[in-house]
Amino acid sequence: MSGSYQIIEHDVPQSYRDKILKWNGWGYTDSQFTINKKGNVSFTGDKYDISGQEMPAFRGWFENYLGIDLNFTTPAQKLSDVKIDAPVENDDILEYLKEKNISFSNAPRIRLIRGHGHTVHDMLNLREGKIPRLPDVVVWPKTEKEIIEIVEGAMSHNCAIIPIGGGTSVSNALDCPVTEQRAVISLDMALLDKILWIDRENLTCRAQAGIVGQNFERQLNAKGFTCGHEPDSIEFSTVGGWVSTRASGMKKNKYGNIEDLVVHITFVTPKGVIQKQCQVPRISSGPDLHQIILGSEGTLGVVSEVTMKIFPLPEVKRYGSFVFPNFENGVKFFREVARQRIQPASLRLMDNEQFVMGQALKIASDSWWHSLKSTVSKLYITSWKGFRVEEICAATCVYEGSLEEVNEHEKRLNALAQKFSGVVGGEENGQYGYRLTFAIAYLRDLGMNHGVLGESFETSVPWDKVQTLCRNVKELMRREAKNQGVQHPVLASCRVTQVYDAGACVYFYFGFNARGLENGLQVYDRIETAARDEIIACGGSISHHHGVGKLRKQWMLTTNGAVGIALLKAIKSELDPANVFASANLIDIIGSPHSKL
Repeated sequence: MSGSYQIIEHDVPQSYRDKILKWNGWGYTDSQFTINKKGNVSFTGDKYDISGQEMPAFRGWFENYLGIDLNFTTPAQKLSDVKIDAPVENDDILEYLKEKNISFSNAPRIRLIRGHGHTVHDMLNLREGKIPRLPDVVVWPKTEKEIIEIVEGAMSHNCAIIPIGGGTSVSNALDCPVTEQRAVISLDMALLDKILWIDRENLTCRAQAGIVGQNFERQLNAKGFTCGHEPDSIEFSTVGGWVSTRASGMKKNKYGNIEDLVVHITFVTPKGVIQKQCQVPRISSGPDLHQIILGSEGTLGVVSEVTMKIFPLPEVKRYGSFVFPNFENGVKFFREVARQRIQPASLRLMDNEQFVMGQALKIASDSWWHSLKSTVSKLYITSWKGFRVEEICAATCVYEGSLEEVNEHEKRLNALAQKFSGVVGGEENGQYGYRLTFAIAYLRDLGMNHGVLGESFETSVPWDKVQTLCRNVKELMRREAKNQGVQHPVLASCRVTQVYDAGACVYFYFGFNARGLENGLQVYDRIETAARDEIIACGGSISHHHGVGKLRKQWMLTTNGAVGIALLKAIKSELDPANVFASANLIDIIGSPHSKL
């Protein structure tokens, strides 16, 4: 790894990010899908249900469904061979940090790991050694006071700041603007990772913003509580990141989205600290300042502490599943669940493509068909019920509550599913489908080893437009891939993941074999842009919970209107007139070199 400049460090912590996470892929260094000596796909490590297991059917799916030739490989560049440009020099800020006894480093690898998120752009560029503009120094505040000092130092010494929580962004939110000429500080919140107090009487909890979701939940569980917020990224994302992106979790139906869970936020800006006078469940004191902070994506300041609602651990947690003859019936079932307000903690509907992929990922002798116990059961679904294998879809659910509540909930959902030709698929399948979510993100790294480019993206949409949007977007992705010269089959699939009174969240998966294309990433961009245009044309939103960052900024004007954009800019101008928090997410700033809106 190249770096022909003086490395200057002070009191550098041994962060989990540097020790146990991949630098150019998803998740833990010991966890990955791989082709083993027997020629089967297996999953390494020991952190997931499928760890150490073989998935003998997946290689066939992988080769046939995406046209993969396993002899064709696109290996990633070694970290030791990566060339990293020298940082923008600013001796004054380094001296300031030393004087304040704030931990910092400008080492190449440390800067690299904090200079990206997890978009397909990020991963492909890292694998190919194409390193973008990186932050110039990483700082680790240990207290809120040190955050304030870092912001003051950036203002005094002409620096920009980009906060980083878990680094799981899929919106290019962590990218340094290529036109930024100031030294960029990556404000790493990893050391602010503690629960400050738990209020058992009021069922609230105060935590530092850098605490990682799974650690937060484990500590609460040990005290008999749960936060209830469970995004797919809970293993790596942070409480502060949840707030700054307006996050949602898989158990939203029972516990709410992040905006429903937040009671109080402390927010450090260049103008000062924003915090309310009291920590109460609701207050009528003009527009809610929390709503300015939620979803601000590092443009106005940095979240330092959050008070959230907590809940007693449920007496019972039970998984369930249903099989439907087609996606249309599954959506109608979901709509009725919403209408009757009988959502379990989590309810997710996979289309046929995801159902088939999920079956291919089952370990030996553990497929959905196998767990139906007998050939008679399979025949019942595929013949007597009139189900067609190429149309079947499945739903997974999680019930949480008292034994009486869970039993009643399960009984009502089972009865309702039958009205839409649904067949109960059992608890084992529901548990498998739910937990597979945490491992499935590792599939993209396997795909990239063999030339596959893929991404997930989401939207929210009214109920009457769900089926049309899903159909149109999947058809568009296939059609546009063909128009762009993709020579192999593509993965274009979706699932309905969150249920609301007025609509649903739809999550798309898209991937293709880029072998034979001159510029696969450019082709990917064209297809995803067309897909997002189609989503908006079909009545969907720019995003449901991933946020905007820089990747989706081109749709902000359409989404919020000119007056709305002007308001966002006015807030930015008031809180951060020197554009210290210069991530260029959401909006561009008038007078900045990257101004467009």
